[in-house]
Amino acid sequence: MLTEMGVEYVIIGHSERRQYFGETDVTVNKRTTAALNAGLKVILCVGELLEEREQGITEEIVGLQTKIALLGLSAEQVKNVIIAYEPVWAIGTGKTATSQQANEVCAYIRGVVAKLYGTEIADGMTIQYGGSMNPKNAAELLAQPDVDGGLIGGASLKAADFSVLLDAASV
Repeated sequence: MLTEMGVEYVIIGHSERRQYFGETDVTVNKRTTAALNAGLKVILCVGELLEEREQGITEEIVGLQTKIALLGLSAEQVKNVIIAYEPVWAIGTGKTATSQQANEVCAYIRGVVAKLYGTEIADGMTIQYGGSMNPKNAAELLAQPDVDGGLIGGASLKAADFSVLLDAASV
């Protein structure tokens, strides 16, 4: 139905879907597989809770989410997946990961994909940051080598703010 309407991309695994609708890593995998099989491109969200970051298990959580979401997918299918790292503790809270933290996790995700599908697939994949990117931090976040873009939430609702993000992304 979505493809018939001209939709090309879907967001799967967003933290709010996981929190409010009980989506699990397994259901995210099923939705990802179904979307790809239907000809859609997937923006796959992964990210840790504040408690998980404080416990020092960010990489384990994000790695597990990534591996389960991509389970059973071919390399050709993975070429149609964008991964958005969205630290749950930074969504809608006004808190943002530092550019270094965002880059470290995006680089880790790229490493997970490389182990699963090879360096060529991992290097060709878009990995975005999606945790309260705004006009004040966009340029610094987008300047990081492993942050390929942003999954923009609230800042996209204000034209002036969004235009600053677009300018930062086009540098």
